[in-house]
Amino acid sequence: MSPQSDAANARVSERTFPFYTFRGSHREIGRQYGEACRTLIEEHLDCVNAKLLSKPWISKEKVDRLALEFRGYVREYAAFFDEEVEGLAEGAGIGLSEAYALQLRAELHRQLETGDECTTYAVHASRTADGVALIGQDADLPAFYANIGVVTRIMPEGGPSILQFTPAGQVSYIGINDRGVGVFGNFLTCGGWRIGFPRYLLSRLALTHERVADALTHLSRVRRASSRNLIMTDAAGDIADMETTAGRHAVLRAEDGILCHSNHYLSPELMEYEAHGGEGLANSRARYARMRELLHENAGGLDAGRMQAILRDRQGPYPICRMPGDEESDTITAASVIARPALGQIMVAVGPPNQYEYKTYAFGA
Repeated sequence: MSPQSDAANARVSERTFPFYTFRGSHREIGRQYGEACRTLIEEHLDCVNAKLLSKPWISKEKVDRLALEFRGYVREYAAFFDEEVEGLAEGAGIGLSEAYALQLRAELHRQLETGDECTTYAVHASRTADGVALIGQDADLPAFYANIGVVTRIMPEGGPSILQFTPAGQVSYIGINDRGVGVFGNFLTCGGWRIGFPRYLLSRLALTHERVADALTHLSRVRRASSRNLIMTDAAGDIADMETTAGRHAVLRAEDGILCHSNHYLSPELMEYEAHGGEGLANSRARYARMRELLHENAGGLDAGRMQAILRDRQGPYPICRMPGDEESDTITAASVIARPALGQIMVAVGPPNQYEYKTYAFGA
């Protein structure tokens, strides 16, 4: 079965996300990031604050205080993130607590946002048309995020370089490193969230490694603040998916070289923690089933071009490619990413991707 398009699948713009390269110490990288993206970061922060402060029981002082309660765990498990966030605050001219709030969007908004973000996939090199492994996702977020996304190439003095898509001001979201590792993520909904290591930082923490096995071990030992799903691949061809709650985790493996995920728990040992229900759960199940169907039916012929068509698929009431008006919320596919870690490349389209072209970014370009 081929991916389904509709009348809306017509490119309406050549707009792409801005691309920046930051290098040096982590403090310098954060400062460069803040200076280069200052306007977008201010817009992102305004959006975060508008949502939080719309509730009469939440004050700016309370948000600032809560955001900094997570800092100790960032310093404990990955102090370089704290250095980057400090630099970001300096470069963007915002407070440190505000810079931390951008890394904690999910934790701080937990009572205000639905858990319906993203459809991810990973395909082993043996199941692609050109022998190059694929990994990536349609990132489903409030429509505003299609206007504040950036692609960053981060080249620290020590450790792997990173190529990622992220909302402006976040130091970690989804991407690859220059050692052939790719990490992408989904929202998972459960109880038991707590003060700990922020969920969005987990993906780039995994990208400090050269092997999926080492990343899984590292992430399992972190006191996580909340739940997230992480799908990963490495240069040796290992593919894994790590579902987490704040305190537990489970690992899923590829089936015939193919693995995908959406926004509900799949592992039997974690299903009891599922807190997603109603239409949101139906939406997630439909996107997962459709992605799995298209990947398996196209196995052996998958390449970047075929993945573009799949990520633009519009079949059913809960399509993989989500557009304004599809549902009552303002969630859309705000960005779409196809990564080929072995080549050091990511292809990124502004969302919805059926209306924009993909642009290729690389470590060497």
